[in-house]
Amino acid sequence: MRLGFDSEKYKELQSAEIQKCIEYFNGKLYLELGGKLFDDFHASRVLPGFKPDSKISMLLEMKEQSEIIVCISASDIEKNKTRGDLGITYDADVLRLIDAFTACGFLVSGVVITQYDKQKSAQNFRRRLKSQGMNVYIHYPIPGYPSDTALVVSDKGYGKNDFVVTERPLVLVTAPGPGSGKMAVCLSQLYHEHKNGKKAGYAKFETFPIWNLPLNHPINMAYEAATVDLGDVNMIDPYHLQAYNAQAVNYNRDIEVFPLLNNIFKLILGESPYQSPTDMGVNMVADAIIDEEACIEAAKQEVIRRLYTALCEQRKGISGDDEVNKLRLIAQHLELTDLDRPVLIAARKRAQQTGAPAAAIQLHDGTVITSKTSSLLGASAALILNALKYLAGIEKPKKLIPPEVIGPVQSLKCDYLGNNNPRLHSDEILIALSITAAESEEAMLAMKQLPKLKGTEVHTSVILSQVDENIFRRLGVNLTSEPQYQTKKLYHR
Repeated sequence: MRLGFDSEKYKELQSAEIQKCIEYFNGKLYLELGGKLFDDFHASRVLPGFKPDSKISMLLEMKEQSEIIVCISASDIEKNKTRGDLGITYDADVLRLIDAFTACGFLVSGVVITQYDKQKSAQNFRRRLKSQGMNVYIHYPIPGYPSDTALVVSDKGYGKNDFVVTERPLVLVTAPGPGSGKMAVCLSQLYHEHKNGKKAGYAKFETFPIWNLPLNHPINMAYEAATVDLGDVNMIDPYHLQAYNAQAVNYNRDIEVFPLLNNIFKLILGESPYQSPTDMGVNMVADAIIDEEACIEAAKQEVIRRLYTALCEQRKGISGDDEVNKLRLIAQHLELTDLDRPVLIAARKRAQQTGAPAAAIQLHDGTVITSKTSSLLGASAALILNALKYLAGIEKPKKLIPPEVIGPVQSLKCDYLGNNNPRLHSDEILIALSITAAESEEAMLAMKQLPKLKGTEVHTSVILSQVDENIFRRLGVNLTSEPQYQTKKLYHR
């Protein structure tokens, strides 16, 4: 993989800036964590070299002076909102995050359920957390939020919310995803701290958009593509331009709400510490980019992937036309076509040749390998085997898995589990390969190549089953699919 980003340099620069913020705010800082603290796969895709756990590994060095508040919106619990990259609901991800933080040695102060209006599912989640010994706090909807600042900054606004008692200098406020109420939780905490006669400050741990890259830079446009469902739009920060006569990139929601935030800061703190929404962010990403061209290419691939993901979701009835149309405009602005994704063209060509579902993978050395559907294997399973053979230096005609292993698996599927399709899925072929590896050196050698699939590009000519999609996700490949099903049935497993 061509590296474009220096994670170690980034961690040094970012942690130094956070320390400056803590000192500036008299030793107490509420830091809103933008993006994902764990598993930031978007950042790792558009900034080759950015490790998905870069943020948490940096904060680990500050854990003795840190504690964590996890936020989740009651409405997201009610809707069963799901993290697309992990395939789990937001409430399940809260539990996962708490376990991960605890395993790393962080102090988790509690969970704040925001926008709480006695939703049944939120009540159940609250009971579940309490039964496991977790501190749970409630924040309520505030009428006219955030425009009615007099009400917001009062005992009937922030004052009505539960206060999370914290003791350490750095309080990290995170959530499973956007729209969880992290900023409101931080400001509510500032209000209560001020009422208790204590000084505290607020800042945002930002990753995207990158404020000191151009507005239409592919990296920033890839962020816009990633947030089309939220309606985020990158903009030049007018307040930063006015205050410093310098351009900075931010996004519409922070820019639109900044005048109100400024008033809230003034009401809570007596004066606002910020001249612009960009000032609120701690973002040293641009300073750690070591190969801009590599990042530009990666960002363009991300836009294409986002477009095809949206097309598949549109085909499934999950998303509408607006998101697809916006992604098409972003792709057009970057002058991207299907030709810019080699695996897409290769998979289509193989499908046309065979008249059946096909797939293609582009390895890190640039080699593109394809696969077809056969009576024995689905295209995804065949693709994994073909790629592993290439990486292990095993000739393609060689059969890695003997019939005496495959036969019983097919029998189990069809004779005992009621499946009509004897073809092996990708999970089944990997299990069969692992069984074979116990006695076959070649199968073992092939298995050892699995980590090399991480970060590779894959395209399939049809929408995959959830099983195959999950395997590709766990292997860490960057997957796209054509927005069509293998059959014309209405029900697809």
